[in-house]
Amino acid sequence: GGWSRMFLRQSLQRSSISAKTLLRHHVCRSITTYSQVSDEHKMLQSMCRQFADEELAPNAGSWDKEHKLPVEVIKKMGEMGLMGVSQPTEFGGSGMDTMSYAISLEEISRGCASCGVVMSANNSLYCDPIKMFGTAEQKEKWLTDFASGNKLGCFALSEPGNGSDAGEAKGSRRN
Repeated sequence: GGWSRMFLRQSLQRSSISAKTLLRHHVCRSITTYSQVSDEHKMLQSMCRQFADEELAPNAGSWDKEHKLPVEVIKKMGEMGLMGVSQPTEFGGSGMDTMSYAISLEEISRGCASCGVVMSANNSLYCDPIKMFGTAEQKEKWLTDFASGNKLGCFALSEPGNGSDAGEAKGSRRN
């Protein structure tokens, strides 16, 4: 919209990127629609947008100010299949594709960035490694409850010398 172009122009005054280049990129991104995605993707986007507008956006500011994790809302997201969007149905997930995950995460994050981060961490940082590298027994034990939203997965990292910078983690192997 107009306000975003004005904001971009003001930001560019402090930047080395030309306004024409950035606005051309911005316009291309802003006219992207869901017209080329399947009807299933459109329904998912509509469902997530409605949820974000009705449940998340009106409360996001107060949750952030109060440092509150809206547990009941996260449970609703699990009931909607959003905590394991691209996880296999046999392990509690929704069995959808990566596009479904991206669409749903975009809409949830639009309503509440914090809920989007919780959803993302559960889907990508917790569920995905187990889906890709776990044995059938590990998936049954450690994926099913998390992909279905009954439990909430997380990611933690702290390494000597690099703290929480995952890209700087060092490893070694001993015989």
